[in-house]
Amino acid sequence: MIDKNKFALTERDGVLQPNTTSDASAEKIKINRRKEVSSDDLVKTILQGDISSLSRAITLVESNNEKHQQKANKIIEACLPHANKSIRIGITGVPGVGKSTFIEVFGKYLTSLGKKVAVLAVDPSSSINKGSILGDKTRMEELVTDKNAFIRPSPSGTSLGGVAQKTRESIILCEAAGFDTIIIETVGVGQSETAVHAMTDFFLLLKLAGAGDELQGIKRGIIEMADAIVINKADTGNEKNAQIAKIAFQRALHLYPIKESTWQPKVLTASSLQNKGIKEVYDLISGYYKLSIENGYFQQKRNEQNKNWLFSTIENQLKTKFYNQSDIKQLLEEELKKIENGLTTPFSAAKNLLDLQ
Repeated sequence: MIDKNKFALTERDGVLQPNTTSDASAEKIKINRRKEVSSDDLVKTILQGDISSLSRAITLVESNNEKHQQKANKIIEACLPHANKSIRIGITGVPGVGKSTFIEVFGKYLTSLGKKVAVLAVDPSSSINKGSILGDKTRMEELVTDKNAFIRPSPSGTSLGGVAQKTRESIILCEAAGFDTIIIETVGVGQSETAVHAMTDFFLLLKLAGAGDELQGIKRGIIEMADAIVINKADTGNEKNAQIAKIAFQRALHLYPIKESTWQPKVLTASSLQNKGIKEVYDLISGYYKLSIENGYFQQKRNEQNKNWLFSTIENQLKTKFYNQSDIKQLLEEELKKIENGLTTPFSAAKNLLDLQ
């Protein structure tokens, strides 16, 4: 008889892990998970700054379940009078520019000043299960343990340019929970920058030096939207390239017309690894905030944000209502098969579906 234990590839029993949770505690955890908390109770604890309640409420907001959406709407309406007491900062940049590291260092600096910081990091969704990869929580190891910080990665799903559809609602909930600085990080692709610009007070663009990025300074669009540009990763050995890039972007910014806020966008250099330039970024944002409050532009921008929120909500609800109709679902399958077989065009198929309304 062959002794299997002599082979190197033999599968052996793993090491048994100690039972660190008592049976009573485990049962209590199960009960708490099954227990449904009322909207009023969630609102009450959110206003007290309870992070667990805030997370549960955001989960309801992100859910596509109709029952969850109704509950989330009640919570948002109750929290709305306690919101709008923060500055909303959008931060974007191409993948690899160092957004997460910069946000962590910047967030830690803000909490050291006594600020309460919420980071809504729109995480790239898995193309297979549409779930969040949750990368930002693993990258912001120090900030995630800060008692004055809250990090919430949200799956971008199929929403425009990777911006989570429910980010606006999450902002309201975070503000109601007492967070006075809301940072929204985008995945830095597609039209996400436009969507984030429409829901924030200050728009910060991170750029890299020595990567050919300087040439984009002459293009309209993303540069035109920026209230400040930070040349990131200006570390040892890269300071010269950072200064060259800074000058190039400063020249490019002067080509654009003066913003409605009368604010002149600035260009700074920073190193997240060496903690350089972080205070200067904060001082710049503070200067913008003071100016926009004094000339009334801050409130004007908030009004525009609410209008955009209204139109976005209408579009999302119309889309959801349309696709949830049983006759639409049936006809959609039929039209898709016709398209596959070359029996119709996407335009004709769409017209047939819309004619049912």
